[in-house]
Amino acid sequence: MGVSRLMDLLADSREVIRNDGVLLLQQLTKSNAAIQKIVAFENAFERLLDIITEEGNSDGGIVVEDCLLLLQNLLKNNNSNQNFFKEGSYIQRMKPWFEVGDDNCGWSAQKVTNLHLMLQLVRVLVSPTNPPGATSSCQKAMFHCGLLQQLCTILMATGVPADILTETINTVSEVIRGCQMNQDYFASVNAPSNPPRPAIVVLLMSMVNERQPFVLRCAVLYCFQCFLYKNQKGQGEIVSTLLPSTIDGNSVSAGQLLCGGLFSTDSLSNWCAAVALAHALQENATLKEQLLRVQLATSIGNPPVSLLQQCTNILSQGDKIDRRGSKVQTRVGLLMLLCTWLSNCSIAVTHFLHNPANIPFLTGQIAENLGEEEQLVQGLCALLLGISIYYNDNSLENYRKEKLKQLIEKRIGRENFIEKLGFISKHELYSRAAQKPQPSFSSPDHMMFDHEFTKLVKELEGVISKAIYKSSEEDKKEEEVKKTLEQHDNIVTHYKKVIREQDQELEELKQRVNTLTSQNEQLQATVTQQVSQIQQHKDQYNLLKVQLGKDTQHHNSHSDTFQMNGIQVEEVSKLKEELEEWKNKHELLQGQLREKDSVIEKLKSSQLELGTTEQSSQTSKSGGLEHNNELQKELEMLRTQVQLQSAEISKLQLENQKLQVTNTSADPVLGDSGATAANSSELEGRLQQEIKELKSEVKALSEEKESLKQHLDSSSSTVAILQDEKSKLQQEVAESKKEQDDLLVLLADQDQKLSALKIKLKDLGVPVEDEDDIESGDQGDEDEDGDEEEQD
Repeated sequence: MGVSRLMDLLADSREVIRNDGVLLLQQLTKSNAAIQKIVAFENAFERLLDIITEEGNSDGGIVVEDCLLLLQNLLKNNNSNQNFFKEGSYIQRMKPWFEVGDDNCGWSAQKVTNLHLMLQLVRVLVSPTNPPGATSSCQKAMFHCGLLQQLCTILMATGVPADILTETINTVSEVIRGCQMNQDYFASVNAPSNPPRPAIVVLLMSMVNERQPFVLRCAVLYCFQCFLYKNQKGQGEIVSTLLPSTIDGNSVSAGQLLCGGLFSTDSLSNWCAAVALAHALQENATLKEQLLRVQLATSIGNPPVSLLQQCTNILSQGDKIDRRGSKVQTRVGLLMLLCTWLSNCSIAVTHFLHNPANIPFLTGQIAENLGEEEQLVQGLCALLLGISIYYNDNSLENYRKEKLKQLIEKRIGRENFIEKLGFISKHELYSRAAQKPQPSFSSPDHMMFDHEFTKLVKELEGVISKAIYKSSEEDKKEEEVKKTLEQHDNIVTHYKKVIREQDQELEELKQRVNTLTSQNEQLQATVTQQVSQIQQHKDQYNLLKVQLGKDTQHHNSHSDTFQMNGIQVEEVSKLKEELEEWKNKHELLQGQLREKDSVIEKLKSSQLELGTTEQSSQTSKSGGLEHNNELQKELEMLRTQVQLQSAEISKLQLENQKLQVTNTSADPVLGDSGATAANSSELEGRLQQEIKELKSEVKALSEEKESLKQHLDSSSSTVAILQDEKSKLQQEVAESKKEQDDLLVLLADQDQKLSALKIKLKDLGVPVEDEDDIESGDQGDEDEDGDEEEQD
């Protein structure tokens, strides 16, 4: 609660209270990690950055300085706060601090102080002492937000004060250290000169210039070291400028500047150039071999000499050359360069031993009893001679390991040699250099050791001491063990290579199987799609076939209609004639019927007359009745006949009506013979054209059906081939797995043989270090280094 109340003071509108709150928090956060975390998580970064922006960034007053000091307290040696600062995107807000205008005249003291604190704050975030992961993430964030680019702009600007320029160089150094992306960008930066020169070349020119301030030269050396740290690409570019095939006589290169500084009469330039060149070879055996090709022209008329030979020549001359500065500094720098160059490079050792003057010079330096200043040179000469023994491949008969050890025993003595070798690690300047990567020296005379070289001394001091005390028999046994180990390593390497190749083949086969499987699935999908398309085409074909049948039937019905109409014309004429006949018959029957009716009427009247007179005789009466009965029968017959005829007439009338209806429907076709013929011919033409089109469509569908069948057959064959290939690949995978298992069995046998050999060696009294012991020893050295750093 108390810290929260104090944090509210930073947002107070009254500047006096706000500024006093900043000062109070400065005192509270000194060396108190708990309060630092609480303040940071109370949104302190946001409020402090707002105050700095409101006050004008680097142009602000004392308030900006107080805020920057408070930020340093919160971030320095506090990993959680640094991570919170990065994740809160506060690094991006630091970029405007370094936006310096073109007119850099009139830098006030407060502005210099503010900018100096701002640069230190950047260095706090990317310090080499921070965890590597946190430093790397901050370096990447500074590149992406443009902060590194802004720092490089200040680096190449004119009119910048010397202390700001020096601190900017140190800041850029730590921003690019070990970050390949930032190192590549820095290599591409050019100075605003005519013609443009790389920033690295301009900085090296300042480093080898003895008129430049000592602090600035140290900063440039640190920048060059950070540029080459874990940067094999940058190392190759620097060394390539020394090789004969890449030297450009028209422009000054980094390699030429380093050689010029290495062989100048200024001891500080010699030391800086030697250390810079040693960093170009650090942990890079390929470049160590390539640097052996460098040839130097010493004087007119004399043949060129190698760079290695020239270094040893200057080293052997010692005090004969008149130099400015420390007499020991040049030799220390050259010895550090030679030790770095020859370590872990047997070819360089062979070249060094090939010069017959080198070994006598080293033994003479070690054997002499010199003053305290020269003891450091003696220790480095002992280290160089020990490297020549330890990394000697016995290719030169006169300088084999055994002969060199006998030489040490006769001229120096083993105990004396080990004592002189220990002068290095016991030196006070060695302990200072081992603390941190940045070269920080109070004066040029104290500039003796490089941080990376101290790591090399720790690594080689113990193994060289053991190598000196080993007898010839132990050396032979060790060589045999080494040969056995090398053979084993070669076998293991071979098997690893085979396994790696088989793994690659297996991966390729797996990828091929996956590809073929996907292709098979695609082909199956294609086949399924084609089958559905074929089915659709079949359905369409059947539908068209049905439609074609209907159209043909319709055409036939049209022709039948025309035939029927042709037949009906004849039938109608015949029916008309029959109708006329039936009409005539009907009229005749009607006339007969009327006659009969008249006869019947007459008979009725005569019957009435006979009924009134009853005086007729019986004979006439009977004859009249008979005649009357006959007439009645005849009348009935006539009536039935008339009824039949009337029924037949009604049928004929119905048929006549039907024929008339049919005739009326056929009259438009039969009306005009020319129009009927034209219409029929046109209709026939249409029908024939439709029939042709339908036939062509049927033909096309049949062809498409055949092509689809062929494609289906080819797809099915492809699927079968792919399935065969898949089975073959599966067999190959099984065989490769079986071979890999056999190789692993062989590796296990080799490991057992190796362990048996080691046990035999231990039984014989030969010290054999396991890999686990070596790793634990290295870890112990690193722990001791960390403890020394914390104590300092």
